[in-house]
Amino acid sequence: MHLAQVNIAEMKAPINDPIMIDFVNNLDRINALAEGSKGFVWRLKGDEGNATAIRVFEYDFLIINMSVWKDVETLFDFTYKTAHVEILKRKKEWFQNMKNMHMAFWYVNEGHHPTPQEAKSRLEYIREHGETPYAFTFKSNYTEKDLKEYTNNQKNI
Repeated sequence: MHLAQVNIAEMKAPINDPIMIDFVNNLDRINALAEGSKGFVWRLKGDEGNATAIRVFEYDFLIINMSVWKDVETLFDFTYKTAHVEILKRKKEWFQNMKNMHMAFWYVNEGHHPTPQEAKSRLEYIREHGETPYAFTFKSNYTEKDLKEYTNNQKNI
């Protein structure tokens, strides 16, 4: 299995507003860094090479990022041990502070590219139920084994 991830962000201004220029100017560089990182499998992208124009939510200021990684460790390394961390440190310049959970991880079969609708349902699940092996974050770091046990337990209820 591989690890899918989704994160959403609420922009402070439209994507073409001057407030967003540094974010937009770094998209290609950071996306290329992800694609060249150990453990990277796939990422959601539209015609422009990123996912900023893909609308999953009714609110136009919400943007989505989705990707698939070999495992939690390789996603963690990309997120916090590469130049990506520089962008994370600047997120308050471009994005609102989100009160609801804005990210979720889940396991997918190798070769499966999750849809934005799948990602949306995982976000809704984690918001309603909290972290479980079905939808989680780095904080919980569930394993594939945890997912199998969880799934078996759900069947027995």
